This record gives sequence, C-alpha cells and structure tokens, in this order.
Amino acid sequence: MLTKESLQFLDDLKANNNRDWFQDNKKRYEIFKKDYHQLVSDFLDVMKPLDPSLELLEVKNCTFRINRDIRFSKDKSPYKAHLGIWISGGIKGLNRAGYYVHIEKGASFIAGGFYSPEPDDLKKVRKEIAFFHEDLEEILGNKNFKKEFGNLDINENNSLKNPPRGYEKEHPAIEFLKLKSFIATQKYDIKEVTQKDFVAKMSQKLIALKPLNEFINRALDTDEL
Repeated sequence: MLTKESLQFLDDLKANNNRDWFQDNKKRYEIFKKDYHQLVSDFLDVMKPLDPSLELLEVKNCTFRINRDIRFSKDKSPYKAHLGIWISGGIKGLNRAGYYVHIEKGASFIAGGFYSPEPDDLKKVRKEIAFFHEDLEEILGNKNFKKEFGNLDINENNSLKNPPRGYEKEHPAIEFLKLKSFIATQKYDIKEVTQKDFVAKMSQKLIALKPLNEFINRALDTDEL
C-alpha cells in the first residue's frame, strides 16, 4: 500500500506542477519515490508466484520516471501527478503484454493486455485472432475474467470503423480484429490504495488477465507477419 503522505504529495504536485515547487519539495519526492518502489516490490512478491514469466523482473523494470515527455504535448506540465506500475515479463527492448496499475485521484484503474502495439506486432496479434479466435473467446468467456473485466475494451476510440486490410467484415471475430489495442480495464477508488490488502486484492484481479497476456505473447513470439 501507499501512505497517505505519498497520495498527498501527488495531490500537491498536481496543484503546483512546476520546477520551482518540485525543487522546494525534493525531500518529499524522495520519500514518495521510496514508497513507490516499495509498492512495486510488494506487487512483484505477490505476482511472481502467480505468473512465472515475471520471475526475472526487478523494481526498476516496472517503474516510470516522474518527468513527463512534453516534446509533442500541448500540456507543458513537467511532472506526472499520477503513479503507474507496469509488470511484464517481456524481453528487454521488446514490447509484450502485461499488467498495469494506475494510481490517480478520480482516475485509478488496473489493466492488462497489449496497449498501442507497433504495426508489425499488431499484424501478428490480428493474425493470431483470425486463426485462433476460439481460444480468445474461451479466455474472455472464463468466469473469473468476466467477473473482473467483462470483456476487452471495445469502443470508438479503440476500434477501427472498417475491417483492417485483409479481413472480411463477416469474419466471426471481426470486432476483435478491428481493435487497435487489446486491453481490459477495471476502475477502483483511490481510497483502496492505503488499505493493507490493496496489493493482494489487486493482484488476484490482475492474474485473471494471465491467459489473455499469454495468448497475445504467443502471437508476438512468432516470426511470421
């Protein structure tokens, strides 16, 4: 769990997102960073026995820098006022499916799957779905998956209007083939973050995504496009 002090730091940073304030509160940030890394360590301790593909992960593999990349953004705020944890057993330098925990006041959620893949990776996942959509449907129909996540995130922002090139609109898995990202999400109240069972509770929810991640990574590990 995170301390209330760390959550307050994020609130204060959001209200004072500038370099001068950050420098004046550097000691608070160092305490926050230590708390953040401990939370990641706690997640890894619980998740590794549940998913052996995560065994080699270290805390540094799962954290994000607090500095924002503002080069192509209209929002020039220099710092992130939220916290993210990315847990994926992918080989260094290769994007793979995994688990994500997002902590932000009014916008906290857990998620998993494959977000915004590169074109070649997208082709691989779509090909896997096209040929083995029954496997995907079985995964999404699992009682535990449906209870926690319902379905993949299918909406106008995450779906093509028309079938991707090479696929007919009559394909039985066309709604999945039209997806741009293959993710499932669940919102939660940020108040849960400071509860003692937060890591255990969220880990049990996240592990319902393991078969989905394995399906996606199976596609990515092929050499065929």
